[in-house]
Amino acid sequence: METDNTDNIKADEPDEGSAFQRPRIFTVSALTGEIKSLLEERFDFIWVEAEISNFRSPSSGHYYMVLKDEDSQIRAVMFRPQARYLGFTPEDGMKVIVRGRISVYEPRGEYQILLDYIEPLGVGAMALAFEQLKKKLAAQGVFDEKIKKPLPFLPQHIAVITSPTGAAIRDFLKIIRRRFANIRITIIPVKVQGEDAAPEMIEALKTANRELDADIIVLTRGGGSLEDLWAFNSEDLALAIRASDIPVVSAVGHEIDITISDLAADFRAPTPSAAAEMIVAEKEGLYRELDKIREHLKSVFSARVRSLNQTVIMLKKGLRDPKRRLADSWLRLDDLNTRLVRSASQAVSEKKTMLSAEERALLSHSPEKMIYSLGRTLIFNRHMLEHVIFKLLHERSMGLDLLAEKIKTLGPYSVLERGYGIAMKLPEKNALRSIAGLEPGDAVRIMLNDGELDCRIEKIRQKGS
Repeated sequence: METDNTDNIKADEPDEGSAFQRPRIFTVSALTGEIKSLLEERFDFIWVEAEISNFRSPSSGHYYMVLKDEDSQIRAVMFRPQARYLGFTPEDGMKVIVRGRISVYEPRGEYQILLDYIEPLGVGAMALAFEQLKKKLAAQGVFDEKIKKPLPFLPQHIAVITSPTGAAIRDFLKIIRRRFANIRITIIPVKVQGEDAAPEMIEALKTANRELDADIIVLTRGGGSLEDLWAFNSEDLALAIRASDIPVVSAVGHEIDITISDLAADFRAPTPSAAAEMIVAEKEGLYRELDKIREHLKSVFSARVRSLNQTVIMLKKGLRDPKRRLADSWLRLDDLNTRLVRSASQAVSEKKTMLSAEERALLSHSPEKMIYSLGRTLIFNRHMLEHVIFKLLHERSMGLDLLAEKIKTLGPYSVLERGYGIAMKLPEKNALRSIAGLEPGDAVRIMLNDGELDCRIEKIRQKGS
């Protein structure tokens, strides 16, 4: 809002006739208020196509986000009262069309869009909400087949949660009466369309579990648009179905209609009529099946009785007088006793014979005899060893004498006795084997048998010269 100049200008006001006109001066709050008024009056409700980014949803339940395109961005907020009716959760990167009004948050001087409607581009809001909830519950295991309860073969009491005036219950009851008229059916009336439908169906499920002894609960309604069936896509309803102790059959809409309750139920029927046909067997068919089983059992029992009669006849023919059987047993007992005594006597005799043989064997292997025999063997071996050693020493002594004689005969000094001599060069006294290396005048010593001669070489002659 515009402020009074007297509050904002401390300088004196110019004279009326002055040509100088002072500018209008705003405070920050006043300027922000002016901008807020202009924007909110100019842009009452607007539609914007954009992409969501920086989406966040704090504990307050409000949705905060940034709406952007390739060139610009603007902040936006959807408060909890509007967000709770949105049906899906916005996500970063989602292309949307939004409706809202421009507002300025004066404490920060920021403008933003206050949203009251968001619609995804390319897919309806309900379809997106369905897929998001389906993905969420699947991640929690609500749709897992392993936790689903089996249906009884022939239920005695069926609780039907539906609209009492709809076509679904009429079709259901018609099929039940035709197939098995005396089955007990309890109808729990609820709304099957609108905002109050899901809470009523949840309460009906609790009532059926708490107060009825039903074998099966059937949750059903006829066909309709996605909006008509939307109550069956409630997260709370899906959790209530899973919490039911009684098996739940979901038969919603037509065969092509799939709802969250169909996925969460223990069994899904494509239509209400199909649910009646699936959970209740046809009475006439059961009678026919029972007749077949009865005839089969009669045939089996008759054959078994005939077989047992034949067995009894055969056993009767083989049955003898118990006294005769007892006498035979006594005779057999005496015979066995005689054979036992004979076998025992024979065994004792064989053991005595074996014991005598063992005794003789022990005597023949007496330690005293073994010591005496080993002593004689030791004396004999000692004499043989002494004889062998003496003979070996004698043979070795004779061999040494022969070797000594050969050494003496082959020795150099024995050659001297036969008239030969050994020449040695002085002063080295090396025996000469050749004239190589000798020269006239060299001193040599000649060893003979009885002495030595010191000589000097006067002339050297080669062999053959």
